Amino acid sequence: MSQQQSHVAEVTHRLVSSPAGRIHVVEQGRGPMVLLVHGFPESWYSWRHQLPVLAAAGYRAVAIDVRGYGRSSKPADTEAYRMLDLVADNVAVVHALGEESAVVVGHDWGAAIAANSALLRPEVFSAVGLLSVPYAPRGGPRPTELFARMGGDEEFYVSYFQEPGRAEAEIEPDVGGWLRGFYAALSADTMPAPGAPDPHFVGRGGTLRDRFPTGRPPAWLSDRDLDVYAGEFERTGLTGALNRYRNMDRDWEDLAALDGAPVTQPSLFVGGKLDASTTWLADAIAAYPVTLPGLISSHILDGCGHWIQQERPEEFNRLLTDWLAALPT
Repeated sequence: MSQQQSHVAEVTHRLVSSPAGRIHVVEQGRGPMVLLVHGFPESWYSWRHQLPVLAAAGYRAVAIDVRGYGRSSKPADTEAYRMLDLVADNVAVVHALGEESAVVVGHDWGAAIAANSALLRPEVFSAVGLLSVPYAPRGGPRPTELFARMGGDEEFYVSYFQEPGRAEAEIEPDVGGWLRGFYAALSADTMPAPGAPDPHFVGRGGTLRDRFPTGRPPAWLSDRDLDVYAGEFERTGLTGALNRYRNMDRDWEDLAALDGAPVTQPSLFVGGKLDASTTWLADAIAAYPVTLPGLISSHILDGCGHWIQQERPEEFNRLLTDWLAALPT
């Protein structure tokens, strides 16, 4: 067993009560709490490279399975996955572990959950780190209307995910194969070449998988890693995870009072230069002096794709621990 694997084996798993019912928590270390929130389609395991490093740096690192994932509760109601509920889960985790406040760090959908946690509960979340998906304040047209206009004759993946059961029918017959292709499509070393059909869009009558790379897996994804991810989704199904996308219009309505609101806590942003999220949302990054006035540290990693903390763990860990050390005490 490698040193990294032995560190992972030393973490503590527990279930804590939350509005979802229960949230699966994985923690390591003692000190100020750093709450780690994953994105789609991942789990607490996405932070396996960060837990031991944060623990060694003197923090209580806590990675969760977001509701709908892994060992956390998976409510049956589609509306149970709105942003307000996910923020409430984060607050419940902090309090269930005996803390009053935490730094929250999120990747992909976890970045949006982290930002909204900071906006809605600033007394609980003292600082916020965002990976891959830049912060963009609530505003503009209804999300599903915006996404429906993207892609011309092709269908944007967020629109493709809206109808319950549709994406599940594509993914669940071969969860491991689908995940492998999805991870590869957004990884720097395996993503389609420039000019190739964009894997974020579905051709007429097609599936997302049609455009996934079919060669080697990304370098960061070992067979064991894929087995962990696939095993969780084979057990839980994908509906809970996909329901996050199916609440974007509800979030737009729920969060109307936050239209244009800045996140004022000390913040961190790390994006991948080859990640579509970074390029599509370049205007959001340019607006950070207004929307993230507490920004301490911002980095775009050359040659990096979407899965930042797994593709570039050592570089990201340095950025994360340096930012944490610079936070006001």
